[in-house]
Amino acid sequence: MGVRKDLRQARKRGDLAERYPVEVVREGGTVREARTPLGTPAGASTATAADIPFTNAAEAPHAVVLRRKQGGTWQAVTSAEFAREVTATAKGLIAAGLEPGGRVALMARTSYEWAVLDFAIWAAGGLSVPLYATSSAEQIASILEDSGARHLVVETAEHAATAARATAGLPEPPRTWQIASGGLGELVAAGEGLPDAAVTERRTALTCDTVATLCYTSGTTGRPKGCVLSHGNLLAEAVHTVDLLHPVFREVTGQTASTLLFLPLAHILGRTIQVACLLARIEIGHCPSIKPDELRPELRSFRPTFVVGVPYLFEKIHDTGRATAERVGRGASFDRAHRTAVRFGEASLDRFLGTGRGPGLTLRLAWGLYELLVYRRIRKELGGALRYAISGGSPLGRELSLFFYAAGILVYEGYGLTETTAAATLTPPLRPRPGTVGRPLPGTSVRIADDGEVLIRGGIVFGSYWNNPAATEEALREGWLATGDLGRLDDDGYLVITGRKKDILVTSGGKNVSPAVLEDRLRSRPPIGQCLVVGDNRHYVAALVTLEPDAARHWLAVRGRPDDTPMADLCQDPEMVADVQKAVDHANEAVSRAESIRVFRIVPGEFAEENGLLTPSLKVKRHAVARAYADDIEALYR
Repeated sequence: MGVRKDLRQARKRGDLAERYPVEVVREGGTVREARTPLGTPAGASTATAADIPFTNAAEAPHAVVLRRKQGGTWQAVTSAEFAREVTATAKGLIAAGLEPGGRVALMARTSYEWAVLDFAIWAAGGLSVPLYATSSAEQIASILEDSGARHLVVETAEHAATAARATAGLPEPPRTWQIASGGLGELVAAGEGLPDAAVTERRTALTCDTVATLCYTSGTTGRPKGCVLSHGNLLAEAVHTVDLLHPVFREVTGQTASTLLFLPLAHILGRTIQVACLLARIEIGHCPSIKPDELRPELRSFRPTFVVGVPYLFEKIHDTGRATAERVGRGASFDRAHRTAVRFGEASLDRFLGTGRGPGLTLRLAWGLYELLVYRRIRKELGGALRYAISGGSPLGRELSLFFYAAGILVYEGYGLTETTAAATLTPPLRPRPGTVGRPLPGTSVRIADDGEVLIRGGIVFGSYWNNPAATEEALREGWLATGDLGRLDDDGYLVITGRKKDILVTSGGKNVSPAVLEDRLRSRPPIGQCLVVGDNRHYVAALVTLEPDAARHWLAVRGRPDDTPMADLCQDPEMVADVQKAVDHANEAVSRAESIRVFRIVPGEFAEENGLLTPSLKVKRHAVARAYADDIEALYR
């Protein structure tokens, strides 16, 4: 398999894996800090993110940097073509009255047009204010008012209608363009009378300290805050991510790196990956949906060599594989394939890391059987050329990571926040350690505070919250960003996230419980959709569980039940309750008895972005769920 061959080759090319050795600081015998020194990465001379399209056009005008879906096929876009589109759009923004430092709000799904607009805003001297395409009128109004954006670009007529409701009460509603009705063409036409030099003048006046974007947090714990991110922040993230990972493609795999972006570009992870790929001239395509049924055909047609996703995506791919097997009566076979993959992945990594002998003959034969029956089909669903993936947003289950490794896909985990311009830590190239979120990026330090909180320092850390000095002072302490997350560092400087500080439950018996560990393991088992672990000031820990609609329909079909069975009845079905109990038992294996889930309740409905219970990045809004399901929570303790 390609990934294991890459690891073997990397053993001979140790320089790739150890170009950025981490320094660890011990206090009282415990690793309290990990630091990765700065190197001299390629691309470090780029002044600002705004320069990237123009540097590419000057140095490699014919290089294909993007592929755009038109007429059902992927059309190549060269560096020179992309730079021309960015320039034309930037001239339109200047003609429309955008001043240096002016804010332009952008509400659209992930698309080629998003990329053009983002770089055009920067080239015109402005700063972008991303809005999720699913934002409500109230959310839009709040961000527009806080940011002071005077220009707004939306994608669809529906977005335009929502924005119109949002801006109706503002004293100066922003000027709005709609992509679907030719808004970009209008901008280009408006700027035709301006010389290209007008854009060059604006762009070259920018510095690494110039604000590039106001990226608002997802608001899991309250009102979203606008993170002020500079061009220097974006470049620090992009340059070092590329320098860590791109050599794996360039020198080990022999592949030409390419990726299909499908995460919302309003989210900092998708955004910085786009900047990083353009910096490295890695081919990018765009898909507007993360829904597996809509994403799979795009993956098959684009055939990326790596993808960037969140654990939800990898969980759904795994669950779809199991559902497919169950439909043809081979559910038990898939379960054996899963167990074999975990054992094989564990043994293979142990051999590579020098801590074990590797898979024995029996295990290798079992892997070979399921490679034919299961694993290669998983790769086919992801396009057939995929070798690597990056997962962020929340921890990926160790078993799931090992499953994909055995299936020929090495998943790099990372950890970061909007305030750290996406990843602050990342699995180092060809040094996988499932169950961790990697080591600090070059130029970044991670420290564990006395109470277990993760602190971060480096060039990726934001400067302030927009219009919120009190929140800024609380977050930035003597040069360190207090993340609000809890974690620990191992002896080699790998970070393990153990929970969210504000989410820690304290039972009436005084036991501290991190719900994240239990919730992540619960969500990894179908037919569970979302869940909420509770128990603060209670005698024991309990959980609310929702059923994932597709998994629930599949569950009914396999058992020959009517697909219109009411959800309320399904939640009480003894067989369904027994299956959810198995998932709860799996979650409880990770904790002590005092921390384990004693009772659970399956509730109808979903935790969704549409009903205000999930953020756009698919994180549960704990307080909102607790309010919405207050009666169900009380019932758990009767």
